Amino acid sequence: MNNFFKNNDTISAVEAQYNAQKIAFAPIVFQVARSMRDLGVLKVLYDHKEGSSVEFLAEKTSLSVYGIKVLIETSLSADIVSQKEELYFLTKTGYFLLFDSMTNANMNYNHYVNYKGLYSLDEAIKSGTPSGLKEFGEWETIYPALSILPQDVKQSWFTFDHFYSDSAFPQAAKILLALEPANILDVGGNTGKFSMLMAKSNSSLHVSIMDLPEQIVIAKENIEKAGISGQVEFICSNVLEPTHTFPKGFDIIWMSQFLDCFSEDEIVGILIKVKEAMSEKTTLCIMEPFWDRQRFETSAFCIINTSPYFTAMANGCSKMYHSMDFIKIVEKAGLRVVEIFDNLGVCQSIFKITR
Repeated sequence: MNNFFKNNDTISAVEAQYNAQKIAFAPIVFQVARSMRDLGVLKVLYDHKEGSSVEFLAEKTSLSVYGIKVLIETSLSADIVSQKEELYFLTKTGYFLLFDSMTNANMNYNHYVNYKGLYSLDEAIKSGTPSGLKEFGEWETIYPALSILPQDVKQSWFTFDHFYSDSAFPQAAKILLALEPANILDVGGNTGKFSMLMAKSNSSLHVSIMDLPEQIVIAKENIEKAGISGQVEFICSNVLEPTHTFPKGFDIIWMSQFLDCFSEDEIVGILIKVKEAMSEKTTLCIMEPFWDRQRFETSAFCIINTSPYFTAMANGCSKMYHSMDFIKIVEKAGLRVVEIFDNLGVCQSIFKITR
């Protein structure tokens, strides 16, 4: 566990005021940075390391000189470009905006999924409902709508979600396979990626995916394309339904980036139902990106700032959790964390849990 952000009040008053202005203008800087990327200005600067004039950038991007000046000057103030006389150059920050996969996943996710909806954050905080979701339609939560959201929104959501989970899957699969399971229940299996990996890793392993009907449709299509339908079955289910129960008889119950979709009280209720389905031989494995267990402060920053999405867009009540808060939730449900695996992929940890 790391103590991030511990020296965040040591700067001078002048520096603090400047930081406050960066926050006040952050929406503008964000959109300018995205436009610099999407309109091709960053790419021209990267391709011409000798420097580019405003006129040259306008010619290469088919934009007006006025438009380039607006973008380039804000970019200069945000350290995205540097200037020497009349020429502009891409900075290291600009390079990451152009090429870094994490930055691009975050930027697209925030632009297409969150930007308009976060205008309603105040309302969501007060009401405990995802008030910003009305930008896309009338649903109680975003999850049943994922498969029918506008293409840019859907693609950005899944790219973001998979970026933070997929890199950990190979290591997670080794941890689970070391337990020598005969069967696994993948709760919240999403598109079926992890279940496919597990099934392909062990041809005798049987996997059951439990998720909302809308998600099961997507997972089933992917499983069929992968040619492993004989190893995988599907359970359409909503874990919040009062009558819902978890099926018994599984060696491992697996939850990957699933419980952060629920409030603390909801998680306790879900885990109590999981406990009822567990035998002494069952292991519950929960993988989550706990912000305090990261190697780098950058990861902690990204994870913490995903929480307002849950508030305004997803369900109005969940967040990304501190590991100590999560352990208390597990214990409140009558379960025990017996082992923790950290630093899986970009940002994940696995809690190995027993009755």
